[in-house]
Amino acid sequence: MVGRKLAFGLAVSVLPGLAMSVETAPYGTWRSPLSAAATVAASAGRPGNLSAAAGRVYWTESRPAEGGRNALVAVVPGAAPVELTSSGANVRTRVHEYGGAPYVVAGDHVYYSQFDDQRLYELRPGHKRRAVTAKGFRYADCAVLRASPAPVLACVREEHLPSGEVRNALVRLDTAREGGGEVLYGESDFVSSPRVSPDGKRLAFVAWDHPNMPWDTTRLLVGELTPAGLKNLKVVAGGRDESVQEPRWAADGTLYFVSDRSDFWNLYRLGADGTARAVAARAAEFAGPAWNFGQANYALLNDRTALVRYGIDGRDRLAVLNLTTEALTELPLPYATYEQLTRLDDERAVLVADSATGPSVVLVVDATKRTATVLHAVKGAAAVDGDGVSIGEAIEFPTAGGRTAHAFYYAPRNPGFTAPQGTLPPLIALVHGGPTAQATPDYSPAIQFWTSRGFAVVDVNYGGSSGYGRAYRQRLNGQWGVVDVEDVQAAVRYLTSTGRADPQRTAIRGGSAGGYTVLLALATSDVFRAGADYYGISDMTALAKDTHKFESRYLDTLIGPLPQAQALYDARSPLNHLDGFRVPLIVFQGADDPVVPPSQSERIVNALRARSAPVAYLLFPGESHGFRRSENIIRALESELAFYGRVFGFRPADELPPLAIENLASP
Repeated sequence: MVGRKLAFGLAVSVLPGLAMSVETAPYGTWRSPLSAAATVAASAGRPGNLSAAAGRVYWTESRPAEGGRNALVAVVPGAAPVELTSSGANVRTRVHEYGGAPYVVAGDHVYYSQFDDQRLYELRPGHKRRAVTAKGFRYADCAVLRASPAPVLACVREEHLPSGEVRNALVRLDTAREGGGEVLYGESDFVSSPRVSPDGKRLAFVAWDHPNMPWDTTRLLVGELTPAGLKNLKVVAGGRDESVQEPRWAADGTLYFVSDRSDFWNLYRLGADGTARAVAARAAEFAGPAWNFGQANYALLNDRTALVRYGIDGRDRLAVLNLTTEALTELPLPYATYEQLTRLDDERAVLVADSATGPSVVLVVDATKRTATVLHAVKGAAAVDGDGVSIGEAIEFPTAGGRTAHAFYYAPRNPGFTAPQGTLPPLIALVHGGPTAQATPDYSPAIQFWTSRGFAVVDVNYGGSSGYGRAYRQRLNGQWGVVDVEDVQAAVRYLTSTGRADPQRTAIRGGSAGGYTVLLALATSDVFRAGADYYGISDMTALAKDTHKFESRYLDTLIGPLPQAQALYDARSPLNHLDGFRVPLIVFQGADDPVVPPSQSERIVNALRARSAPVAYLLFPGESHGFRRSENIIRALESELAFYGRVFGFRPADELPPLAIENLASP
């Protein structure tokens, strides 16, 4: 139920000597240089699934204008990126539905998951693309066990049986012959992160079982690789109430991993006696929730040095870690977030960095020289003047039960406009997905789209969000639909009471799990005057029955196990609070969504129609969980803007397509 936000844009400057006139106009009506089309174009090309091999750097790029496909590109430092895949390729895996790590490099071979049939294909210079797996399986997070003469891989495999049962296993795959792979381990509900030791003799991986999610309870296992399979398999870390992830082997055979046994995800090292010891322990998050495969928050460069990313109070730092002395040396770089840290050689790592004001970049960081060089900068079509960028302000605010919650506040900002004196801006409260995800302060055209038109935005890290430790994450256990709603309401009340937003023009917006919070907040409170729900949940019992395997028991933790907690499921379902819907709602849904099926949106829309409540509904054929096609993202943004204009009684400057809002009275 996690969603991703658009996270980049371009900055342009005003020509010297040209003074910009400032026009007075109501909030919401400002002309913005960031159109919906430019907002979508800004997301094209963001690097994902970063890796490196033999001095070459690889990543996937999103292509919204090409049906939302992911291309695979490679670059040698000093040269331009080159696409390795053809125009029909879509490098994306559906394991766990959220995917991640959809390819692996083995010498001069690349193996990638093709989205339409989920088979692994081999790319090799001078050869035609070749399928190396049989139909009926999905693969992700592969590691190279042997690179030549014919590569052998260890992969996470997901099998969907005709009965509806889904089996996840760790398999050994000989790419010389087409097949499904030999099962190395299949004794848990889920597996991830197979990592082979430098000598090729041991394999480490992570496993967990229902009803846990990977940020709840996992196990780190190590076994001996033999021709007959894995032998002497042992659990070396993890267990009840401990989330272990990201195992990596150092060149000397030492195993490192990340664990939250101390409340925060910290880096650990497994000693020769089997005892795990924290390395540079901090009250900081050295990782995030493993929604996708291939998370990489640290890179082991040599036996003495690592590059690490860690967050404190929702903000990232990048540092060189001396593995011997455990000294952390922070690098003073001008970026807000860091991810996908990947070893390039003994001295350097490559990673993706996002600033608060501009596009994403691929950085090469030299840990010895303490320098960072831009290898690749994302180029998009979005144009926002540097003075027009609204930068997120970290805020803390009081919420229910004497607690404190967190958010990033973005003020309306457009150098060409000012609002009439004495007026306040409309406010959009953003609710991230997951719900175990995190709002971050990196540049987002999806936020600048609104602030440049005169909206204020608050991106809320409600209780249950990552980035603030395990205890903060667990505030939502048993309380989903309570704590998240309370905290988003508290954020809005805090901003309206301090004069930073108009209390009569407040909207709540969210997707997936965030869409659920949107629906329940509208149904149970009077804080908001409008809501935008992107593929949200209306019926919790139906979701528990209909959603995919990865999240099918997530609600056991967030609400309670069925059937014992049936009364809570009923009480927390927006569909059972129809009397509370008194303000307009717009709903967006992908027709092919396997995570939150279209029936969830259709139920609430049809129920509100039957009660003559104001509602608009847009269904997008061909879209899954999270929209990928440019024309659909543009239509959704423009429709949402038109919706707010109608509800709040202003006329946007944009030329917008017609929008039907049923049962809406004049504002």
